[in-house]
Amino acid sequence: MKQSYKFFFIGVVALFATGCEKYVDIKTQGNLVPNQAINYRYLLNTPANFEQNTNLGDFASDELNIVDAAQINGLTGGLNYGYYINSYTWKSVIFPIGTNYEQDDNWNRLYSNILYCNTIIQELPEANGTDAEKAEMIAEAKVHRADAYLALVNTYAKPYQAGSAATDLGVPLILKQTMSQSLNRASLQVVYNQIIEDLTSAIPALPNSQAYNTLPSKASAYGELARCYLYMNDYANANKYADMALALRSTLNDLGALSSVSSANYPRRITDPEILLSKLAAGNALSFSPTAYRLSDEILSLLGTADQRYQLLTVPASTISSTLTGRYSYREARIGETRNVGPNVPEMMLIKAEYFARNNDAANAMLWVNNLRIKRFKPADYVALTASSPADALVKVIEERRREFIGRMLRWWDMRRLKSETAFQRTYTRTVNGTTYTLAPNSERYVFPIAEFLTNLNPELEKNP
Repeated sequence: MKQSYKFFFIGVVALFATGCEKYVDIKTQGNLVPNQAINYRYLLNTPANFEQNTNLGDFASDELNIVDAAQINGLTGGLNYGYYINSYTWKSVIFPIGTNYEQDDNWNRLYSNILYCNTIIQELPEANGTDAEKAEMIAEAKVHRADAYLALVNTYAKPYQAGSAATDLGVPLILKQTMSQSLNRASLQVVYNQIIEDLTSAIPALPNSQAYNTLPSKASAYGELARCYLYMNDYANANKYADMALALRSTLNDLGALSSVSSANYPRRITDPEILLSKLAAGNALSFSPTAYRLSDEILSLLGTADQRYQLLTVPASTISSTLTGRYSYREARIGETRNVGPNVPEMMLIKAEYFARNNDAANAMLWVNNLRIKRFKPADYVALTASSPADALVKVIEERRREFIGRMLRWWDMRRLKSETAFQRTYTRTVNGTTYTLAPNSERYVFPIAEFLTNLNPELEKNP
């Protein structure tokens, strides 16, 4: 086995081997039969194999504001929260080599997802089962793989620009589990092409909907394509696939009808009608000290106190700790589940709104924004937004994305794709323990570094600057 391949996948292979050992144990009891397609269905029906996603962007985005000494001390007092504060300050090293926290769980969990997907795609055709059931399972694995690669390139590669994507570094594109293969990073264009190929080729074999949001459907694939094309700045295709997703699922949860949010009165993630594909921002929950998600003054001002997303999904600091100040995101604690970062109905609506704003149609842009907002206010508090021009409509669309996707990863991805547009360019600063950190529009820190642990063991794995 090629040494670099061995080290690159050592963590995920161990996980998969553990799972296989369990299957072997079960088979001796007669519940599973070797080489049967049903074995792969059991694999796909285990959300832990595919649902985990990245969380680094939440900490780097401008939604977060860490200013209280108690929280800073809690995050910097030991290495276990090092990646949190390192991401928050846009450091060039997030996972220091030589520590117990030198491996990047974000990278590992996404490539673990890919390993499971590749195994299914590669092995399932030879298994015993009907062509239809095997085609559906392969299609589901392709959607999961596409989601993982989309998260990887929006974390560890430059924002997509058509003029440079063919030469910009993407990530290692591992499509088959072989004994030896290169870990050189494919170009950003090649990775995006593979994402689109996986999703479009999966659609014919997928059902329109599934019993649970953890299982990919046609709506999931359309939603992933809409998201993919948005981050490629291809707004026409993003709008096209958002339309197709909404044709299959368009229900919004009516926050205006709720006086409180809890696990008892809010849909579970696996059946939430807004979610097109459930994906989890793995890692620490953001509702408890010291990793509680203190919202910036800017995002709180954008929300406004009449917004039900403010009233129901954020809390004053005193709810969490007497040593904290400000206001905090509390979605996870309120709902009792980790926040979803997969594609959803509000995202499709705002992709359409952005398409219209960028195509000089302010009226339709605001129509889609308001179709969402009317479900985010009590009827007595709702006031429709208007725009004076397409440019003003675009600003309002982006602001609505900020309100809707708090703690959902997408703000960081938006900051990356919008940093070249004059209307959205900003220089951010943060101060922690007396040191000030700056993120300028041309900063290399918009791309997270690949952990030194990996690049040291795999010399062909090119580093980010």
